[in-house]
Amino acid sequence: MSVRGFNGATAMILAAGRGERMRPLTDHTPKPLLQVGGKPLIVWHIERLRAAGFNHIVINHAHLGQQIEDTLGNGAALETAGGIATALPLIESEVFPVVNGDIYTEFDFSRLAEPMARLAAGQDWAHLVLVDNPPHHPNGDFVLEAGRVVNSDVPTTPNPARFTFSGIGVYHRALFAHTEAGVKAPLVPLLRLAMDTGRASGEHHAGRWVDVGTPERLQQLDESLRHHV
Repeated sequence: MSVRGFNGATAMILAAGRGERMRPLTDHTPKPLLQVGGKPLIVWHIERLRAAGFNHIVINHAHLGQQIEDTLGNGAALETAGGIATALPLIESEVFPVVNGDIYTEFDFSRLAEPMARLAAGQDWAHLVLVDNPPHHPNGDFVLEAGRVVNSDVPTTPNPARFTFSGIGVYHRALFAHTEAGVKAPLVPLLRLAMDTGRASGEHHAGRWVDVGTPERLQQLDESLRHHV
C-alpha cells in the first residue's frame, strides 16, 4: 500500500529501543506502547501521519516487538541507521520521513511536503526538525542557520542558536548507501556527514514536543493530555 498525498512516499516509525530509563515499565511493555492520554505513544504518531496523508507506515521494532505487531496489526523490524537500512526494501520512495517512537509531538507532518520534494530533487540528503532544548538536554545537538543544519562545533556565525533534534527527519536513500542492512549502525554520524557536505536542511518546531524518556515525564504528559485533550 502506498501514500497518495505524498506521491507514494512511506513514513517510518522507529520503535526498537529498549527503554532502559523507563524500567520497570518497559520490562514487559515496549516503550512505544506506553500510554499517554488514553492511547499508546505510537498510536499518536500513526494518527497524525495518516491525517497528513501517509497510509503506508513501516515500523522498525525489536524489544518485545511482537506486542507491537499484535497491537497494531503488523510492522517491520537495529540501532537507528541500521534499522532504517534494513527496512529500505519495504520503502518504495527515494525520500521518506522517519519519526522516533518514544516522543510525543503535535508537529504537523503535512509540513514535510516541501522538504520531501526538495530532497527528491537531489538537493539534500536530510531534513531535520529541531526543537527548543529541554531541561534535561540544555546544550542541544545542532545549529540551525538560515534553514541549514550544521554541526554545533563548527557554526559559521557568532553565538549561533543551538537546538535539539526532535527525532523527526526526512531522509534520502542516498544517506544510507554505505550502511549495511542487518548491522547495528548509529544515525548521528550519517547526519553529521550530511551537514559537513552541505546536504542537511532543517526547521524549528516551536509547538508541543516531549522526549518521553523517564517514568516521571510519561506521567506528567499523561496527566496533561487527559486534562487538556
